[in-house]
Amino acid sequence: MNKHFWTLTDIPDLRGKTIIVTGANSGLGFESVKAFAGKGANIIMACRSVDKGEKAKKQILRIYKTATIQVMELDLADLSSIRNFVSNFKQNNAHLDVLLNNAGVMIVPYCLTKDGFESQMGVNFLGHYALTGLLLDLLTKTPKSRVVNVSSLSHKQGIMDFANLLFEDAKDFKPMKAYGRSKLSILLFTYELQRFFESKGIDCIAVAAHPGVSNTYSSEREETSFSMKLFKTLFSYIMQSAAMGALPQIRASVDSTVKSGEFYGPRGFLQLSGYPELVKPKRTALDIANAHKLWEVSEKLTSVKFL
Repeated sequence: MNKHFWTLTDIPDLRGKTIIVTGANSGLGFESVKAFAGKGANIIMACRSVDKGEKAKKQILRIYKTATIQVMELDLADLSSIRNFVSNFKQNNAHLDVLLNNAGVMIVPYCLTKDGFESQMGVNFLGHYALTGLLLDLLTKTPKSRVVNVSSLSHKQGIMDFANLLFEDAKDFKPMKAYGRSKLSILLFTYELQRFFESKGIDCIAVAAHPGVSNTYSSEREETSFSMKLFKTLFSYIMQSAAMGALPQIRASVDSTVKSGEFYGPRGFLQLSGYPELVKPKRTALDIANAHKLWEVSEKLTSVKFL
């Protein structure tokens, strides 16, 4: 049995690599940026709040004084903001080695994004779908690039319903139901993206990760809902730190042994905590028909087509 625990010491030299991290100013995103900064990467902190992003950047620069970090505005709840971010990024960058789709909202009351999508499906999945598609040309031009999508153990409770994918008019909406669907969608998208890269001969891999149960989550919005408070209360005794929770997505982003279509999570009991290892998703995440359908619907909703 392999007894080696993958840690930050296993991160290779990242000098010359450009990495985008969404939701980078707090939680798992912040820990990921800090880890990449320590290895010399050129990092873009894509944040809804530039002010919070700059404050987080200063914290990291106190540790790694020569780190190359840029804060850029990105609101995943607004397709126009996503397009503006991509346009601004491309003005100063000719390649992209890693796109870490980390940001998200968790177990929030019913509300809509600026484009009319239920917020958890809109921010967690559709926003990242659009961002990935709009950055695809740079990913394609960059040898051995990768897209890393952050899912959750909650994907196991996710159910796809294409007749009411976005909970129109709050029909059948429950915060946890929408969250689970968004995280299942992320995995369906990851595997469909893997198949897309392979069919087009693109030298890019699609990888997924989840943080187990961590004392934070990828979000740029304060969640004060009853559901969120209940979640924190119920799992407070088993929550691991943000630094540990971020290890699976960090490994998925930079470990040279990672392969397309792999899924990383904690190695502990029920994948709740522990060092990162290769894990298996629920079978529903491997449904090819649902993955195809989700891709088609996402194209129509966002008006973003891949190539």
